[in-house]
Amino acid sequence: MLKKAKKDNVHMLDNDATKQFHASTNYTQRQLIFRRRRLTLLFTIAFILFASAGVVLFKDQMRLRELKTYAQETKEKNKTTKEEKAALEKEVAQLKDDDYVGKLARSRYFYTKEGELVYVLPETSDSND
Repeated sequence: MLKKAKKDNVHMLDNDATKQFHASTNYTQRQLIFRRRRLTLLFTIAFILFASAGVVLFKDQMRLRELKTYAQETKEKNKTTKEEKAALEKEVAQLKDDDYVGKLARSRYFYTKEGELVYVLPETSDSND
């Protein structure tokens, strides 16, 4: 049976061929490590760039959603404001009419024309109290 060789029993040849072989092996190992480190660095930089771009896009998307909501609310507010403006313009036009102003004064403030009588009627309640 063969025994496993101890480290003390293993010796390296000390000639130019083995030295050259070990030098080239060490060089290729260092090149391999250098390439791996460079690739790792490039992937890390690419990941950071894509992650930051993703965060920026996400924030922009959220801002766009907020702006769309704000625009919708503003459109609705504009619509109600236009309706109020139209109602007020109609009321202004009616207030320019003397007959309408007279009717309004008589109904709200109980003004009367000469010879007119005002009768105040009690309000009726629909509920059975």
